Amino acid sequence: MILEQILPVENSEHLITLFGAYDENLNSLQRMYNVVILSRGNDIRISGEETNVRNALEAVRALITVIKGGETIGEQTLRYIYAMVMEGEADKITELGGGGICITAAGKIIRPKTLGQKRYIEAINISSITLGIGPAGTGKTYLAVASAVKAFKNHDVSRIILTRPAVEAGEKLGFLPGDMQNKVDPYLRPLYDALYDMFGAETFAKHMEKQTIEVAPLAFMRGRTLDDSFIILDEAQNTTREQMKMFLTRLGNNSKMVVTGDITQMDLPDVKRCGLTDAMRILRGIAGINIQKLTEKDVVRHKLVQDIIKAYESHNRS
Repeated sequence: MILEQILPVENSEHLITLFGAYDENLNSLQRMYNVVILSRGNDIRISGEETNVRNALEAVRALITVIKGGETIGEQTLRYIYAMVMEGEADKITELGGGGICITAAGKIIRPKTLGQKRYIEAINISSITLGIGPAGTGKTYLAVASAVKAFKNHDVSRIILTRPAVEAGEKLGFLPGDMQNKVDPYLRPLYDALYDMFGAETFAKHMEKQTIEVAPLAFMRGRTLDDSFIILDEAQNTTREQMKMFLTRLGNNSKMVVTGDITQMDLPDVKRCGLTDAMRILRGIAGINIQKLTEKDVVRHKLVQDIIKAYESHNRS
């Protein structure tokens, strides 16, 4: 049965954002839902098979909600909304509204782009220790750094400490040249990249010099008590049980910890000794500790990253 639905849009600027440059988003929507979408004044007209039209109408309403929240629309957003519509959860998109986490040096507002990311940020806000578990591209590290920068700029903490285990991803790099900082920098580069984004290179360098921002390998945490700090442990799937226990017990007064990792990408020689999977099992149910799992639906990188994750999961199941 052929159906046509009309959706009035109050703000013509929202229509321009929805359709995208050269109607790129409009063309994607028409392909995804197999419908024809036209605009007449401030009305959107959607026609096609009844089920397709109803799905497309839900998607457009959800996209308008996202646009009202200040977001631009790109391929990732279109794919995420499509998945939500197909699962009958498009109405939950309204939960993505609200302010951003922080603003980058370039003036970009950082916001959660999926419901999984929003729950992750909420967990960080209310918990002393948060474990963020999920595949590559879900924003685990970037959003944790954004939360740390927000807490730092609001004077909730006096320093940011970022660390990760110095484990090579299946390669042997051999001896690296330079002093200790030069040797560990390659392992910590993703953390530097996120901080450059938030602060800008010059401000970041000043904070590093004053030691209000510290980026160090996990081994350097032993024996310390980290008060008044926001501490992030990245790539935690490469910690041993002993390292994880050592790290978690560094928590001091007025401090917050975020542990991020992807348990499908361990580089440990003995996966049975993984500190992250151990912590997920042992710490479950403790007040003040929150475990948040992100999935391939929360991937905000290139579409192929989502497809690659699904393909590997399917292969492992078979």
